[in-house]
Amino acid sequence: MPKRILSGKVVSSNSNKTITVDVTRRIKHKLYKKIIRQTKKYHAHDENNEFNVGDTVFIVESKPISKLKKWKVISNTGENK
Repeated sequence: MPKRILSGKVVSSNSNKTITVDVTRRIKHKLYKKIIRQTKKYHAHDENNEFNVGDTVFIVESKPISKLKKWKVISNTGENK
């Protein structure tokens, strides 16, 4: 099964080697058929503490790293690693 890749904005980088990424999806409301935005926060592993608040990053699913971290940062949207 392929791993999911999501893009989002870093909203917190206070923890060591961990960032919080806010991922926004656009979906159509079932009843009213209006396009709405849903956001969800993911904790992602940032090995070198290189990302700061406001950066846009790609995250990929991984095996569980800790209780909350199940995602890893793969790159910044400006560059592909």
